[in-house]
Amino acid sequence: MKKITIAIDGFSSTGKSTLAKQLAKELEYVYVDTGAMYRAVAYFAMQHNLIGADFFKKEALIEALADIKLEFRFNAELGFAEMYLNGENVEKQIRTIEVSNFVSKVAAVSEVRAKLVEQQQEMGTNKAIVMDGRDIGTVVFPNAELKIFMTASAETRAQRRFDELQQKGDNVSYEEVLKNVVDRDYMDTHREDSPLVIADDAIEIDNSYLNKEEQFAAVLELVNDVVKTI
Repeated sequence: MKKITIAIDGFSSTGKSTLAKQLAKELEYVYVDTGAMYRAVAYFAMQHNLIGADFFKKEALIEALADIKLEFRFNAELGFAEMYLNGENVEKQIRTIEVSNFVSKVAAVSEVRAKLVEQQQEMGTNKAIVMDGRDIGTVVFPNAELKIFMTASAETRAQRRFDELQQKGDNVSYEEVLKNVVDRDYMDTHREDSPLVIADDAIEIDNSYLNKEEQFAAVLELVNDVVKTI
């Protein structure tokens, strides 16, 4: 079977990472969670007091980019790669609501995007990769053979995220999560550098009423259709 590049973009909490992991496992492709990379940079900024509720030391973060080393290390027990920041496993830390509140601001910084996009493009040199994020089909891999754009109502996404955080033991309210989802949507779609938009040749999937199995089956069929035509 010919190897292709699969780009999955979309709004926050649409299940992009879940779908990407399923596809990578089924196809034996490399999976890259670009959101985790931006979250790790946001976490670094929080650790070093470069961002907070009422401040953002953008220039200081830009100067510190050379000190940020990101890498994915495969966890055989979990079956997927985890994010490491400067040698430390930060997979759990970067999934908190606190990081979610800052990640869109950090991702809007052009210098941050340039650094991470360069790394992401290097990862996809040999194809056979599934990558999810906000600008994969428009900026990182504009020539990807298959582009998926995922969406769902803000309320549906907030409920999914709220349930996920509750299962992890995080003490958050649904209203707080919904506000985070709405705020991130606005920031992601209105930033000057690489805003979240659907690529002209992307296939849009609204999964408000789809379960994970139905969604996976539909996208896997799209993959097979694309592979047959190249």
